[in-house]
Amino acid sequence: MTGLDRRQVITGLAGSAALAACSSVPGLAPAGPAPRLYYLGQARVYMADPETGEMATLVDQSPADGSRPQGMINDGIAVHSATGQIFWTDMGRPAERDGTIMRCEKDGSGLTTIVAPGGAFTPKQLKIDEAAGKLYWSDREGMAVKRCNLDGSGIETLVITGNAVTDKGDETRWCVGIALDPGRGHVYWTQKGGDNASQGMIRRIDMRMPAGSTATSRRDMLTLFARLPEPIDLDLDLTARMIYWTDRGDNTISRAPLDRAGTYDPAVRVDREVILSGLREAIGIALDPPRNRMAFTSLGGEIGVAAMDGSQRRMLPSAPGMLTGVCWA
Repeated sequence: MTGLDRRQVITGLAGSAALAACSSVPGLAPAGPAPRLYYLGQARVYMADPETGEMATLVDQSPADGSRPQGMINDGIAVHSATGQIFWTDMGRPAERDGTIMRCEKDGSGLTTIVAPGGAFTPKQLKIDEAAGKLYWSDREGMAVKRCNLDGSGIETLVITGNAVTDKGDETRWCVGIALDPGRGHVYWTQKGGDNASQGMIRRIDMRMPAGSTATSRRDMLTLFARLPEPIDLDLDLTARMIYWTDRGDNTISRAPLDRAGTYDPAVRVDREVILSGLREAIGIALDPPRNRMAFTSLGGEIGVAAMDGSQRRMLPSAPGMLTGVCWA
């Protein structure tokens, strides 16, 4: 696709996307069934075999007349490994507080809205803490990081980065990607900044609110990176202690160490490693460390898999239209 305008993509007026997968590295793949890829179109949930490229549509909420769905932009997806249930976010209309979180069974049946419109503004990337039974998401225009129970109850706001009314349109406050380290009790997220404006940040807090803190005054907030072009989605390799992210400013996938000793300036870190470039509106990323591979999507019509160092990149066929979030399960 050429001439893609990201503002058109966000409003659902144009765009397409793609997904990718890479072959397992011999000797590294564990025993048992290899995971499938689950990913999102504007109004659809897809599943694909990353080796053969065979895909299936699990959920289709498109209008029956074939027109483009309005007020529906799926974005973040996660699958519960024990139950097989699929969870995803629907941003709704970006100018209105009508985002939702949906759930279905592993075969696409039992479609349920677990967070109704108003419970989220424009929810983006989504992750599950299975041991705690919690869903976490970043809320873009809501300027917040939130969580709830797996049935959608008990919504909590962990971080507020701005006022959704008085700071409306301030993209430096927009929370987009999210990743979890339950073992150490950490939540990571991105604040994207303007389009390729070098205002983006990656930040971290504890899952537990520190004494004396509030969602607007977190004493434990740590900024890992600042002045990134436009960071979007996140994933973590907790064994290697590395953070991976897509950046829609320079259309890359990067990685860097999760842990930095001592003091440092997040605006001038030099340990960001760009491992994959040349994407078209990079958005989704999902790691499969046991098999040394990652999957990624872009709003510009790509879907692929690569080794975790960015090598062995290959693209998969995809249904037409916009693709966003991706995960392995």
